[in-house]
Parts: sequence; structure tokens; C-alpha cells
Amino acid sequence: MSYNSKCWEPLRKVGIIGVPFEKGQKKYGVSVAPAAIRDAGLIEQLREIDHLDVKDYGDVEIQVSPKEMNVKITNMRNLPHVSACTRALSEKVSEVLNDDRIVITLGGDHSISIGSVDGHYKKHEDMILIWVDAHADINTNKTSESGSVHGMPVALLVKELADYWPYLPTMDWQIPKFSIKNLGYVGLRSVDKYERLAIEKYNVPAFAMEDVEKHGIAGSLNHILQKLDPKGEKPIHLSFDIDSLDALEAPSTGTAVRGGLTLREGINLMEMIYSTGRLRAIDLVEINPAIGTESDRRRTIEAGIVILKAALGAHRRGTAPRDVLDLPLQTKKKHEEAKDRKH
Repeated sequence: MSYNSKCWEPLRKVGIIGVPFEKGQKKYGVSVAPAAIRDAGLIEQLREIDHLDVKDYGDVEIQVSPKEMNVKITNMRNLPHVSACTRALSEKVSEVLNDDRIVITLGGDHSISIGSVDGHYKKHEDMILIWVDAHADINTNKTSESGSVHGMPVALLVKELADYWPYLPTMDWQIPKFSIKNLGYVGLRSVDKYERLAIEKYNVPAFAMEDVEKHGIAGSLNHILQKLDPKGEKPIHLSFDIDSLDALEAPSTGTAVRGGLTLREGINLMEMIYSTGRLRAIDLVEINPAIGTESDRRRTIEAGIVILKAALGAHRRGTAPRDVLDLPLQTKKKHEEAKDRKH
């Protein structure tokens, strides 16, 4: 079944937002990923995609007031910092969408998606969310084993779980309105018991790696799109954690899990979402250049850039030059010179 609705065409303009934030988890390094990805040539490579219009909106500014710094919530580390970051990001994402651009959010850890999804929802309330990750990230502070907020963003976003949270000072700006009925997972392979319970309770389409192996990446994504958006009418938010890829493909990440997606499967997934014409926001999170060797770092960043390029229209088969119908011919003089060299 085709999901490319007649009223949707892929946008040819994108806006990049950097989020150098790592307090949603415990390891140093993920905050330098936006700079490292840019330094690796992301913007230049994106601009090579059929003259894609790329604008860099810079990094979000994160400011926590002294009063907010004193806020403490049981089993929820660094909530004031997470709140300040995601609030600023939500506003920036809405700004980019209002400029009629696809939003690329470069993390940073996965807690930042609280802000990116919130900002997208404020623009498109009918959006669907595809969460590509080794982890479900749907813990509450009562069910989390680590207390790290990068394992909680989905639970904070969906309205169906609002009653399972205590009052969260500093998070008054974020009212959970997004429905879990518009959520789908791809790539799961490390899911906590209460996360599994939530997925089953709300019948969330969740394709773990054994399901991907059985149905293939195309079958898995098509099932999710058919369930969440059978008419092909809704904008798509894609939240891509680099640890959804196998650790051999992307070793420089804080919570790597073996047995994940191949890079080829990740690219195929992105190409399919691009072909719908409905992609409006994509998060790339959890790349940590401080983990592993220089080779690991390069491989992981390159994987992330390839994933983004595939989501924005890069073709593995190559792209023919615009408005050119034939190969270039030699001039008569060069033809004679080439003929003389043969003799």
C-alpha cells in the first residue's frame, strides 16, 4: 500500500537545531555531538541533495534559574535542567515549522525529545510519532531503574500516562496532550517490564527486533503507518536514537545493545518515511563522541549523517544532473587531440 497522499509533497527546506544537552543521562560526551556532527560536514552534505535548502538555527540556549535548581523529584535526576532545555527547544521547533521547514534536532540525549515533540504537536496536533530505538523510553519515575530522564520522555509526553506522575515543578509549561494512540516503535530489544506492560495495555504497535526479522523493515513500518494513519493524512515526527542501530554500526553511544538494526535497514526505513512526503520533524540523539576509539566515533557520526540524508531524499542509486538530457561531448579540438594520443 502507498502512503504518499496526493496532498503531501516532501519539503525541500530544512532547519537544523543543535541541542548540546546530556543531563538526561549519566555519561559525559553526548552534549558535544551537535558540534561534532556539524564538523563532520552535515550541512554541506545535505545541501548536495537535489539543492536542498538548509538553514542552521544554531543551538538552543539553556538557562536554569537559581530557584529552579533547588527542585528535587524522587528518582528523577536533573529535572530542572531537562525542563529548561526542552522548553527552549519546544519554542525553537515551533519557530522552524512556522518557517515551513522540516526540523532536524541534533541531540543530545533522548530526553530532549520532550521538547521537540511538544513543539511539533503545537503546530500539528494530528501528528504521529515513530520512535526508533533499542529502548521504549516510557518509564515513569516510579518504574525507572536508573532515574535518568532519557528513559522517560514518551511517558512524559502522552496524555494517557499523565495520572501516573507526581506534580513536577518546572514542567508546568508542558501539558501532555499527545495521544499514545499515535505512537509506534521500531527496533526495540531492551524493554523494562513496566514499559512492556504500558505497551501492551495501550496496544501500541511495537516492532521489536524479532518482529523486524520476521516481517522485514518495510513490513514493520507499513504495519505501523497503516495502524496510526490508514488514510495517509498525518504529519510524521521521527525520533531516531542511534542505539537503534547495532553496536557494530554505531559503537559511540551510551547504552549500546547488540543485535540491532543494520545501517542498511535504518537507511531503508528513512527512505520509506521520506517517500510519504509527510516527514516534518526528525530527532537524531544519543551519539556520544567521547565513547570508543576515533574509528568508533567516525563510524557512528557517519551513520547518523547517512540516516539524516536518507530521510531527506538522498538516493543510493545516485542523482542525475538537473535539466541535462545527454552526456557531455568533447569539443572537436579535444577529440582530435585524443585521437592523436591513441596513435
